[in-house]
Amino acid sequence: MPRYFLELKYKGTAYSGFQVQHNAVTVQSVLEEAMAIYFRAKVNLTGSSRTDAGVHALQNYFHFDLEDDIPDRFLYNINAMLPGDIAVIRLQRMKEEAHSRFDAVSREYAYYLYDVKDPFLADRAWFYPFPLDRGRLSRMADIIKEYEDFTSFSKRNTQVKTFRCRIEASGWTQEEHGLVYRVRANRFLRGMVKGLVGTMLLAGRGKIGEADFRKIMENKDCTMADFTPPSHGLFLCSVNYPPGYFSS
Repeated sequence: MPRYFLELKYKGTAYSGFQVQHNAVTVQSVLEEAMAIYFRAKVNLTGSSRTDAGVHALQNYFHFDLEDDIPDRFLYNINAMLPGDIAVIRLQRMKEEAHSRFDAVSREYAYYLYDVKDPFLADRAWFYPFPLDRGRLSRMADIIKEYEDFTSFSKRNTQVKTFRCRIEASGWTQEEHGLVYRVRANRFLRGMVKGLVGTMLLAGRGKIGEADFRKIMENKDCTMADFTPPSHGLFLCSVNYPPGYFSS
């Protein structure tokens, strides 16, 4: 049966996350409902990367199988059916064995901060009007790359087989509207980026030092990390596949 990939972006404010949940409105449930109406049949979507409630995405993927031909105007029509905070960017037919989640080699997230009140950033970044030591923040971001076990930065009751992640990039930059933390890894745990950001900010404000930060990393205890950062400052920026993956 033909397999298709859907690339989409969304503003996560109104949703209880990416994946279907019981008695909750999610990105997947809204998209599946629209596709069921369009194709007049239930379409089961498999997502590439889960995002938590309120988290945004500049790029994410679903895959699905469908025997029927898909009309050329599918993208236009399905976007007309979807709310304004979800947009389907691309539809591509793939090999039958292609898998949007398992074939992804890395994901990249960004967390946005701003320190001057701005109503146009209020739902897309965290207003954080506190002095920060940029050198300390950069040092903590570098330390993160030294570790692979992120048990301390995973929310409780997370059903995963391992807490190990391979961090490929981690760093803070000053951008037009404020500070941005960017991190790329082969996989992420539930709440991981917010936990990293919150704990690094403690260091940036001088509340903990490098030794404290390392202790939090090594103790494998999520009660020591700071998960304060709100979801609306977090973006899934990209889901990355091997070179030539889509052209093949």
